[in-house]
Amino acid sequence: MGQKVDKKKKPVKLAEGTAIRNVDSKESKKRQAVWIKKWHLEYEEDLRVLQIELMKMQQSMQASGKRVLAIFEGRDAAGKGGTIKRIIAHLNPRSYNVVALAKPNETELSQWYFQRYTSHLPTAGEFTIFDRSWYNRAMVEPVMGFCSDEQNKRFLKDVPMLEELLVKDGITLFKFYFSVSKDVQKERFDSRKHDPLKQYKLSPVDNLAQKYWNEYAIRKFQMLSETNRTLAPWTVVRSDNKKMARINCIKHILSNMDYEGKLPLKQLHPDPKIVISGIEELRHMEKNLMTPDKLHG
Repeated sequence: MGQKVDKKKKPVKLAEGTAIRNVDSKESKKRQAVWIKKWHLEYEEDLRVLQIELMKMQQSMQASGKRVLAIFEGRDAAGKGGTIKRIIAHLNPRSYNVVALAKPNETELSQWYFQRYTSHLPTAGEFTIFDRSWYNRAMVEPVMGFCSDEQNKRFLKDVPMLEELLVKDGITLFKFYFSVSKDVQKERFDSRKHDPLKQYKLSPVDNLAQKYWNEYAIRKFQMLSETNRTLAPWTVVRSDNKKMARINCIKHILSNMDYEGKLPLKQLHPDPKIVISGIEELRHMEKNLMTPDKLHG
């Protein structure tokens, strides 16, 4: 007997950008009508405008020699990678660099902790993105037992001094923390398990993210308390809605950069319900530390 065939069709997402490219297409026998939500079309329209702005920004950076470093941190499945993908989608690959380092090898373990990161800092005209960064030592490593308490404490004391040096040397520094709720994180993990196109994202650490939810919250509070500084502040992005997180993260970058042909600031102002300052997040956490279920991720 042959194997049973699952006749249930799994939902297939329309490739991003398809809707806006075909919105004005005329009906014909060779075309198939597809219904999409209006807000998704609005998202694609907004994203296109912002990606053009990013291209303007990059051209200006190349002309001026400006250096930009954007650090992306946050819970697993918070949407960091998807946002980075949209930021770089139409940029000149010669002038941006996405750094996503694997776990350190034996040689790197014997080096100064920051050494393997500093070699990737931006040069003139370059936009560098750290998809996770030296802040591994603030959350993932201590929660998972990959570093000692002494190493964690020393890191939290040292990193503000390093970032101060970078900013004073002329590097524009963005520090984003993507905040996802516990329930939404679980939904995204479940999606990864069942979607063959997402299974590469699964890791052993993911399986423990829900189990150690409260431990991560404590480490997040310590990290923000010790490293949210005037020269290098944290920006928290609420990312339960990934599309809105992407749009507003990009707006935050653009609104804080000077470049030729920039749109009016009112068009680049991020939603204050989605983009939160590090100070605001600390206040929220101080208020709810004794009730972890009320904490944002």
